[in-house]
Amino acid sequence: MNYTLDQLLALEAIHRLGSFSAAAKSLYRATSAISYAIKSLEEALEVTLFDRSGHRAELTPEGELILTEARRVIQQARRLEQMGKELHAGYEPLLRIVLDGIFPMTPIMQAMGAFTAKKLPTRVRLMVEYLNGVSDRFAETDASLMLVLDYEGDPELSAIALPNVPMYLLAHGDHPLNSAKTLNRDDLAGHVELVVADSAKKPPGATHRLFMGSPHLFELSDFHSKTQALLGGVGYGWLPGHLAEPYMETGELKEIPFEEGSMHTFEPHLVHRKNPPLGPAGRLFMELFLQECDRANQG
Repeated sequence: MNYTLDQLLALEAIHRLGSFSAAAKSLYRATSAISYAIKSLEEALEVTLFDRSGHRAELTPEGELILTEARRVIQQARRLEQMGKELHAGYEPLLRIVLDGIFPMTPIMQAMGAFTAKKLPTRVRLMVEYLNGVSDRFAETDASLMLVLDYEGDPELSAIALPNVPMYLLAHGDHPLNSAKTLNRDDLAGHVELVVADSAKKPPGATHRLFMGSPHLFELSDFHSKTQALLGGVGYGWLPGHLAEPYMETGELKEIPFEEGSMHTFEPHLVHRKNPPLGPAGRLFMELFLQECDRANQG
């Protein structure tokens, strides 16, 4: 490229301030230096930027088009400069967050929106796993944050308790299981159980509290497809409250009269390592996310 950022700044300042002399004063340059910058820019682009035939230099039509592009270049250059300052201040180039797909996505996405509005230099990678797969991915990818359902504690980790996530054992309103008064595990074993597979490399067996141990399993990859399977009458299974409750209110899904209980709760935690501590981007996202969780809990 034969042009410089200084030349583009001179062009923008002349148009914004109305004269070569005002632009020179704004840029702390001599007027002759500004004139030379514009002449050099015209030569580099092989375009006449100003009509100098009148008392006052006016942008030519070509100059107007060049100015529009010059402003974009200047804006990007300033953004690059700001990014450098933020990275120097310690902002992470990449923030990895892993969460359990059971958790409501609304507070996550609202926090993400507020985070991206800050226009920081940090890219975010959001990874969705299930059950033990969350902690596996947290360790494998050296993620900064994880949102995990069953947290057992670790001296090397710091955890913040989040609002509980209720789980309901459901089937379609017309499913045969909902015609009984009380059901035990043997009764359930004769029907198709819908499960979201644990994404861990070595998932737990059928004794996990989201698996009832039925020999007739239909495994799905996420809870949204499981919701559709329940609504389609394919089988029965556990579903988080934020997905289940709208259909429970209409009667499309009903709690199965299971003698051990058709509802339990997870106590999720937001977890990060103590060493190394979270960087400024991680701390900011955590703050925004906790604010959204509080807002959702109060609502």
